[in-house]
Amino acid sequence: MTQGENAVAEPYEDAAQEHPADAAGEPAAPSDESPADGPAPASGPAQAAAGDEAAVVDLADLELEGEIAADYVEGLLDVADLDGDIDMDVEGDRALVSVVGATLDELVGPRGEVLEALQELTRLAVHRQTGARTRIMLDVGGYRQRRRAELTETGRVAAEEVRRTGVAKKLGAMNPFERKVVHDAVAAAGLQSESEGEEPDRRVVVLPAG
Repeated sequence: MTQGENAVAEPYEDAAQEHPADAAGEPAAPSDESPADGPAPASGPAQAAAGDEAAVVDLADLELEGEIAADYVEGLLDVADLDGDIDMDVEGDRALVSVVGATLDELVGPRGEVLEALQELTRLAVHRQTGARTRIMLDVGGYRQRRRAELTETGRVAAEEVRRTGVAKKLGAMNPFERKVVHDAVAAAGLQSESEGEEPDRRVVVLPAG
C-alpha cells in the first residue's frame, strides 16, 4: 500500500465502526479523515467562479452546522448541570465546536471515549436538522489539541525507530481521529503506515522503507 493509498483507505475502513448510527438506518457521517479525491474539476474561468461560489456556500453551511451543534451541546450541559462556554469556529472543511472555561474531565472520559460518543450524538443532531452528512468536530477543554500534539510526537518517534531498526512497529489501539494524526506524522517523516485489527483494538503499524 502506498502512502497516498493509505490516506484514502483509512477513512473508509473505519467509517462503519466510527459511526454506529449507520447500523440503525441513519446515514453515517463522513469519517474524520479526508475522503477520496473526486473527478477532476473543470478548468479556466468557469472553474474559478464555481470554486468561489462553492467556498461561500460551504462556509455558510459549516457555520450553520456549528450553530446547531453549539445549541445541542449547550442543552446537554444544561441537562447535566455543568458549566462551560461554547466556542464555534471553522477549520478547513469542517466546523469545530469547543467547550471551554471549566474542568469537564467527565465529558472526555478515559482515552476520550466519552468525548467521541458526545461527538457522534452531536453529528446526529446536526444531520437531523440539515439532512446532510457532517464532519463537525467537538472538543472539550482543549483535549483534542493536546492529544494531537502527543500523537504527532508518537508518530514521529515511531518513524525514527523504524527507520533506524528497519523493523515494523505496531502502536497501541487508537480511535480513527488518533490514527489519522499518527498516519499524518509518519507520512511527514517520510515513511508509510497502515491500520490493522478491528475496533476498538484497531491500531497503526509503521512500516520500514522499501
